[in-house]
Amino acid sequence: MTTELNTQAREIAWIAGVGASAGLGAALARRFAEGGFLVAVTGRSADRLAAIVEEIRAAGGEALALPGDVSDEHAVAGLALRVAELGVLRVAIFNAASGTRAPTLELSADQFEQAWRTSTLGGFVFGKQALMSLLANGGGTLLFTGATASLRGRPPYAAFAAAKAALRSLSQSFAREFGPQGVHVAHVIIDGGIDGERLRLASPQRVAERGADGLLDPAAIAEAYWHVHKQPRSAWSQELDLRPYNETF
Repeated sequence: MTTELNTQAREIAWIAGVGASAGLGAALARRFAEGGFLVAVTGRSADRLAAIVEEIRAAGGEALALPGDVSDEHAVAGLALRVAELGVLRVAIFNAASGTRAPTLELSADQFEQAWRTSTLGGFVFGKQALMSLLANGGGTLLFTGATASLRGRPPYAAFAAAKAALRSLSQSFAREFGPQGVHVAHVIIDGGIDGERLRLASPQRVAERGADGLLDPAAIAEAYWHVHKQPRSAWSQELDLRPYNETF
């Protein structure tokens, strides 16, 4: 299979936080590839990224793997230059997250900081690089993946909640500053479990208990992101919350 891409004047969707094929990041990559974008996928696992790229290409889409650590400012700057070489960035999605599940008194400062580095610092570093490209290209869409923890903290997720709440505030700051300049910044709260590899491996009992449509389908979430991207600028959302029909909120 050829690995060459037709990059002339292509519109790019850059998605950070792509892991398993049965996950939200991969679902987002597939949806934006279906929408005609050349999709650049970033994550820590080069092997997983390669598998997703091959899957998208087999379905007739265009994709390229750009492995890297979103919390590393220099690495992300280099990835942004590579994205610029591919074409015109129009959509950037930050889907990365990290957090240790532990009682607060058993949570170390290093674990707390790591959650912040991935979810918050990573969002800033990625968002800043994406914004510079989007502004230079005349506008576009910058989306952040949030969680129930973006709105309320509870044990044993103190580190995750603190990081996700900070990411939400960051998205609001970006939206207020760059919306008037033509960049649609939105934060999507995933208020419930995602029916993906992570949850199915970590908590199969919970998956079974939720029943049909009791978890969020990654493809359905990705469809919501697509609709946010396509919103007319006279009626932009800054925040959207998604949950299964039977989720308590």
